[in-house]
Amino acid sequence: YGFINTCLKSLVVEKYGEETWEKLRLQAGVQDSFLTFEVYKDEITMQLVDKACKILGVPADTVLREFGEYFFEFCKRSGYDHMLRTLGGNLYEFIENLDALHSYLFGFVFPQEMNAPSFRVEKNEDGSMHLHYYSDRRGLCHIVPGIISAAALDFFNIEISMEIVNQTEEEERTGKKEHIVFLVTQTPVFSYKERNEFSSSPQNLADCEKQIENQLNKEDLEKNKNTVRDTGSSVCPVKKSHWKTVRGIITLGKGKLLRGFDPVYPKSLWIDTKTFCNGLPFHMVFDKELRVKQAGVSIQKIVPGLQTMGICLDHYFSIVHPEVPFTISSIQKFINSQFVFQTRREMMPESWKHRPMLELRGQMIWMESLQCMLYLCSPLLRTLHELEERQMHIADIAPHDVTRDLILLNQQRLAEMELSNQLERKKEELRILSKHLEEEKKKTEALLYAMLPQHVANQLKEGKRVEAGEFKECTILFSDVVTFTNICAQCEPIQIVLMLNSMYLQFDRLTTVHDVYKVETIGDAYMVVGGVPVPVPTHAERVANFALGMIIAATGVQNPVSGNPIQIRVGIHTGPVLAGVVGEKMPRYCLFGDTVNIASRMESHGVPSKIHLSSGAYQCLKYKNFEMTERGEIEVKGKGKMHTYFLIRNKTATENEIMGRP
Repeated sequence: YGFINTCLKSLVVEKYGEETWEKLRLQAGVQDSFLTFEVYKDEITMQLVDKACKILGVPADTVLREFGEYFFEFCKRSGYDHMLRTLGGNLYEFIENLDALHSYLFGFVFPQEMNAPSFRVEKNEDGSMHLHYYSDRRGLCHIVPGIISAAALDFFNIEISMEIVNQTEEEERTGKKEHIVFLVTQTPVFSYKERNEFSSSPQNLADCEKQIENQLNKEDLEKNKNTVRDTGSSVCPVKKSHWKTVRGIITLGKGKLLRGFDPVYPKSLWIDTKTFCNGLPFHMVFDKELRVKQAGVSIQKIVPGLQTMGICLDHYFSIVHPEVPFTISSIQKFINSQFVFQTRREMMPESWKHRPMLELRGQMIWMESLQCMLYLCSPLLRTLHELEERQMHIADIAPHDVTRDLILLNQQRLAEMELSNQLERKKEELRILSKHLEEEKKKTEALLYAMLPQHVANQLKEGKRVEAGEFKECTILFSDVVTFTNICAQCEPIQIVLMLNSMYLQFDRLTTVHDVYKVETIGDAYMVVGGVPVPVPTHAERVANFALGMIIAATGVQNPVSGNPIQIRVGIHTGPVLAGVVGEKMPRYCLFGDTVNIASRMESHGVPSKIHLSSGAYQCLKYKNFEMTERGEIEVKGKGKMHTYFLIRNKTATENEIMGRP
């Protein structure tokens, strides 16, 4: 069930982080989440465990033991705490009733029956136990010590150690593939023999009673002394009577006599055969040869063959659980397990031929004096639908049998569980939709941030007005393609688009490499700024390195007319600007000021394959390890004479560093 995989995910996320889980699930090739009541292939869990071992670098037994410990806590957190606590008063009883818990969970709680593991426990004289673990899933036995150790410590406050003493292929059970025997010892270990001797020894009991009586007398004496002191009278303390002492012993023992409980049996059985068979309508008694000696009236009604005393039980029934051969020795070995019998179709009356077979569930009791086995059972029915399918009625079940209540309660629980399943599925659908929405949101934001600075885009998303900002110093770059007009006249439009796209893709990558902001492109013109929208002191160096990268990149773009590399002009100027968002439809982040005009003039008055610098840009780069040459004074349209320079290279950076290559 998805419950197991969800627990495994929770363990990895909680102890190793979300990233480890993501890496683990991708390597295992499984989905991110699992539905609690959905059935998944065992291979998914096995893959997750295998990849966890490799990623975490720990052996499989360590991973499985840690999973076992965590699974116990996960079950408690998932609402099974009280159910687990009430399984038994000690560890032996707890393990002994695990099969019964599985039988309930996979019969009533979870909608589809699962082939659950099985447990059988044996006490040893030295206080240790042998735990037999049966499973048709190989390689998961190391989960068991994790679960049992965690339960022992939490419920019974004892520490245990478990070691495998035998590991064999299945022999004594027909439906399980693996049989592991664990030796379970607790610290410290006291033998049952010693405990029994201590509790039953008259001397120890007498000493205990004497100790308690002395304690009671001391308390009474102290109490009477206080009374005398308070009243000032000379009354002597009265000695406690024998019955007061006994009552004190019972009180100190919290209502339990120290000698323990001894049942009382009548000399003869005060119930006649007819009443017994009517009162327990689903019961059977059979001997070592499996011959039926006695059967309840309801089971006789359903399986008429049982009215012939002495017939063999295995002719009419097969054992569904535990999956053992139908022999008296196998039944005795698993006598503490719940047994589920199923009727054999070929032995049922004609009216049952098209109905589902009846299953019985109950316990086996070996009667040593009669050398017979008593099977006390009830019909294994979970819903009213199963009852109707077998054409049975509530009246067919004894009034004292809780199966009647279970069927009615389970009907309501199934409706609630179906609603819970629907909610869980809807929750999963919403989670997936939310994840897709988040991915689409990221794409939208990436597109928006490509058009506008991030802080400006966020302000616009929040509906705020973006105020224009003044930047005292920044560096602006313009570039264009030499003889672009002539190229356009001699080429198809698609060739121009492909040429510009090839060039701009390289320029766009360089903006990321040198952390400069692309303002816009108009035709063949490309505009970049450094120090806007985030002011930085190295704005001029960034733009200069970007410009050097542009010249190199342009040599890789082919002129569609001549087939030669294209040539570009680049112009750079440094100065103050005003920046802000203009318009509501297709808003743009624009720069205003004379600095923009001068940068544009540097580009238009430049030389092919050269980077043209204004004196302002030159002053910023003068002591920054750049090689520059003086161009001299030139006439600039609208500006008159200006002293300009050419940027040659970066003295300290290689071409690969300029281009952002590895």
